[in-house]
Amino acid sequence: MRAVVTRVSRASVTVEGRQVGAIGRGYLVLLGVGPEDTLQTADRMAEKVCNLRVFEDENGKMNLNLAAVGGAILAVSQFTLYADTSSRRPGFSGAARPELAVPLYERFMDSCREKGFEVQQGVFGAHMAVESENDGPVTILLEL
Repeated sequence: MRAVVTRVSRASVTVEGRQVGAIGRGYLVLLGVGPEDTLQTADRMAEKVCNLRVFEDENGKMNLNLAAVGGAILAVSQFTLYADTSSRRPGFSGAARPELAVPLYERFMDSCREKGFEVQQGVFGAHMAVESENDGPVTILLEL
């Protein structure tokens, strides 16, 4: 499982001209699922994302996690994180098929919700317009 986590002031996702998810302060998480991932992988990624300490404390140090700042998560499925770029035209056969990816994407979000976070989401497999106001910018790549 791979995630690109961006600290944001705000983020939203739109499908066919309709906003389907939006958050204020928090994380925009682009989440890719690999063919070897499991429910445990999704839970571990949620744990890692929710406890990532990249918000600044009173001393300007990145020392606070999402809970400490009352942040939310906007999770967007992103199979392109598994792109094979060995040629000019990327291939995506390294990403999990939808029958595996959808339940694990859902499990990641459910696990974040169980930890007490508001989680908004995109639409799996849809063409989405994602907007964000990056804060910092702080962008972290996580891989399990």
